[in-house]
Amino acid sequence: MSALTAERIKLTSTRAPWVCTGIAVVAALGFSVAFFGLGGPEIQPTVANTQVTASFGRTVMLVLAVIAAAGEYNWGTMRLTFQAVPSRTPALLAKGLVIAAWSAVVGLVVGFGCWFVGVLLKPDADLALHTVADWRAVAGQGLIFAFTGLLGVGVGLLLRNTAAALAVVLVWAQLLEGLIVLIPTVGPAIYKWMPFFAAQQFIGSDLANAQLGIGNLPMNAVAYGAYFAAICLAIFAAGVFLNKRKDV
Repeated sequence: MSALTAERIKLTSTRAPWVCTGIAVVAALGFSVAFFGLGGPEIQPTVANTQVTASFGRTVMLVLAVIAAAGEYNWGTMRLTFQAVPSRTPALLAKGLVIAAWSAVVGLVVGFGCWFVGVLLKPDADLALHTVADWRAVAGQGLIFAFTGLLGVGVGLLLRNTAAALAVVLVWAQLLEGLIVLIPTVGPAIYKWMPFFAAQQFIGSDLANAQLGIGNLPMNAVAYGAYFAAICLAIFAAGVFLNKRKDV
């Protein structure tokens, strides 16, 4: 518990996490207003489509997680943490749990906030949460954000350099994964196995799939969510394992 308390204090006692959290919520809800307010008739007002802009908030939380992990090596505070906690694993697990919990709360705020924006701007549409899929689309953002936080911590622990870790996650999330689908012949087949594509399938929006010409998917929504979680947990575990065996 002391390790969890220490990580919570480290996270909440600096300005950067609060700024990133504010940007994550404002960006997701702001783009949601523009998406439904300025979008044409091709945008169907469905519960899943209210979550399209949540990815902007998810990317900001990914940045926050990377900074929280890799920044400790840049600022030298990780050495103090390992001196205070003799075994490194509990300290690193505590960091991952705190970031995941913080990200989950932000994900719920973003999920329900984007859904509420859709309800306000499309009052004639049926956006009530009737089915399990509807609840998974909105409340499921909590899980997706939590595992995204673990992914960011894992990358930060693996690279232990803030600039390099940020470059990797941002290039992957904002550029590389989207370009893969443009590779002739094999691009769409590979794209179906990309981690953030999998996260979006768990939420359920098929807006991008229709635009990109994605055909049949190899898994259902729940399996895609498990696949995304497995990737995030594997990268986080690799980061913990590396830091157990490598000097600070």
